[in-house]
Amino acid sequence: MRRLILAAWLAACACAQAGAAPLQVSQVAPGVYVHIGQHKDIEDGYDGDIANIGFVVGQEAVAVIDTGGSYAVGKALREAIRQITRLPIRYVINTHVHPDHVFGNAAFVEPDPDPYPDPAAPAAPPRLVGHAMLPQAMHVRSATYLRSLARAFGAQAGQSRLVPPDQTVARRLTLDLGGRKLELTAWPRAHTDNDLTVFDVASGTLWTGDLLFVERTPSIDGDVAGWLAATGDLARLPAVRTVPGHGPVVRDKNRALARQRDYLTVLVRDVRASIRAGSDMAAAMATAAASERARWQLFDAVNPRNVSAIYPALEWE
Repeated sequence: MRRLILAAWLAACACAQAGAAPLQVSQVAPGVYVHIGQHKDIEDGYDGDIANIGFVVGQEAVAVIDTGGSYAVGKALREAIRQITRLPIRYVINTHVHPDHVFGNAAFVEPDPDPYPDPAAPAAPPRLVGHAMLPQAMHVRSATYLRSLARAFGAQAGQSRLVPPDQTVARRLTLDLGGRKLELTAWPRAHTDNDLTVFDVASGTLWTGDLLFVERTPSIDGDVAGWLAATGDLARLPAVRTVPGHGPVVRDKNRALARQRDYLTVLVRDVRASIRAGSDMAAAMATAAASERARWQLFDAVNPRNVSAIYPALEWE
């Protein structure tokens, strides 16, 4: 009997691997697995795999934290989970609306084949969890994001689609994975208007989403003043290790936050100086935060977009 069960399990794993190669993940703490995204620009060579995504395993269930930039990436993440545990995926958490973090949701709303099905207790689909503002943000941006994905991927966009949360967080929410709790916090407008952080109490691991960028130039889509305020609040949070939205996992999050704060502060200062000098936006794009160029990857692609994002608001101060 045990041989039959083992054979069934191996056959199921083989089928899963045939469907999609599992995404490469690293265990950064007991039960905490992370896939580090590539430093590629979303407008140059983008393949849906640029964001940090991963999962946390409790005694009873799994929580996924961000799902990647396409159905294919989400599917590969799901296969990676199944290489490590057969526990049910109870939650899929999105840290914010950006397409490189959420298009993989579609891979997690499909039925999850289990080599040990229990007809009396079929596996329930995971709850999708996000900031209270996330459903509206997905609704407003869906058509634009889908067009961009189709341009980048063509037919490879496949089954990628935005799947909104069915459970939202207005301020705080605690999720239980069985002997393991995740503390979710919804932030005021900062990187976006729908930023969510996740803190794994058991390991002291903080997932910041794109409230923190490491190595990669921070990208502004919300309110830069709000983001600077959130940076200070994040620095006061205890964390043994921090998983940023982009870049390597860090032990000293406050050093990483300080570097990000320096960039944002210099950018705002230089754009204001350009406006006072009568320079137009194009001129500001060429000069603002130039002193920060050597410290950040993809600076020449991302920094001009940041200038265009904040110049109009600063012009009317």
